[in-house]
Amino acid sequence: MKKVTIITATYNSESELTETYESIAKQTYPHWEWIVTDDCSTDRTIELLAEIASLDQRVSIIHNSENRGAAYSRNQSLHAATGEMIAFIDSDDIWLPKKLETQIEFMDNLNIDFSFTAYEIIDSQGTRLGKVVDNRLSEPLSYEDMLRKKATLGCSTVMLRRVAFKDKEITMPLLRTGQDYATWLSLLKTGKFAYPLNSALTHYRIRPNSISRNKFKKAKRQWQIYREIENLPLLKSFICFFFYGWRAVFRK
Repeated sequence: MKKVTIITATYNSESELTETYESIAKQTYPHWEWIVTDDCSTDRTIELLAEIASLDQRVSIIHNSENRGAAYSRNQSLHAATGEMIAFIDSDDIWLPKKLETQIEFMDNLNIDFSFTAYEIIDSQGTRLGKVVDNRLSEPLSYEDMLRKKATLGCSTVMLRRVAFKDKEITMPLLRTGQDYATWLSLLKTGKFAYPLNSALTHYRIRPNSISRNKFKKAKRQWQIYREIENLPLLKSFICFFFYGWRAVFRK
């Protein structure tokens, strides 16, 4: 049975962290480790993590010495990973019980190295909003597809086969937001494809005041990734940004 390393960065997550852990603990696939890096939380997050780890030996905690952001924190967890498979879950998201089992079976049956699932949106209180994302995809995504944002690839839905990227370490660029998208681009640039699993196996929590919900900052971030991370020519950056803007406005 393959071991899955679950990667989480957390900061002031006391109100949702227990629910996130419980969704991991209830997985029908039991062979996992959860490596959580705390980014200098000022609430009870650290105490809650300590309580969880004292009861579940599969849980490991890393503490940043200073606040460094989600990318740095995820990288700390990634450096400590020992599993054959890598999965991500944000500290306020929720997995359905068969998420790991279903996704591993999907990847093994197709002999693939990179997959993501559809996800359902919930609000800050955990209420389901009736919106499912990435559930209409039928073809695997290439690097060029991802440049044009043909799918969202919610971070909490992604699973990677670690050995497939042995020549390219799985790390996230040190951006305050959008680091997951930049990571998927980096991995797809190796020639791999990201395969969609259309079942909504994750509940993704949205917050009205989060950085990722600010459309201006998201657009600025997108342009920065095109030009500074991917080093795209100006014309191609404009073309990709047009597709990004079109989807942002018209995506259902």
